[in-house]
Amino acid sequence: MRHLLLALPLALLSPILTAQEHEHASLRTHEHGVGTLNLALDGQILELNLESPAMNLIGFEHAPHSEEERARVAALRAQLEQPLELVALPAAAGCTLAAQELDGRLFAEHEHEHEHEHDHGHSDIRASYRLTCAHPERLEALDLAAFFARFPATHRLAAQLIGPAGQRGAELTPDNPRLQF
Repeated sequence: MRHLLLALPLALLSPILTAQEHEHASLRTHEHGVGTLNLALDGQILELNLESPAMNLIGFEHAPHSEEERARVAALRAQLEQPLELVALPAAAGCTLAAQELDGRLFAEHEHEHEHEHDHGHSDIRASYRLTCAHPERLEALDLAAFFARFPATHRLAAQLIGPAGQRGAELTPDNPRLQF
């Protein structure tokens, strides 16, 4: 079920992809300051998937070269491992973290500094969270004010929400950090 819910936003975008095939367009654009947030609510399960250029979250995209940079990567990982400190949900919904997965070249444990010397220097961070909500009917909004405060280089998140009321998209910014369910 989880993979179906996460694939749904991509399936809904298929007409856009078809129209852009002749232009060889790609959905996976890498734009500093911009990220994506996909959410799916199915029963008591709330899935959140964040994707962002590493530059937005840590200030660089290359493999860490110094102890200071390695410490910054470790601190970023620790922050992303606490999603409920970055994403505010109504306490009445009783949501708890059930599973998480962090992915990105910067998090690779055995990466060598020279491994990606031929790439363009782009590196994305992906964070996937599964929350179990005791009272999902009380999910009224999600607030990312803490996320934007912690990662000020993130200027915009393109959000997609699939839930009991259907699909909705929104552009979240530091001035508009709330997404209504």
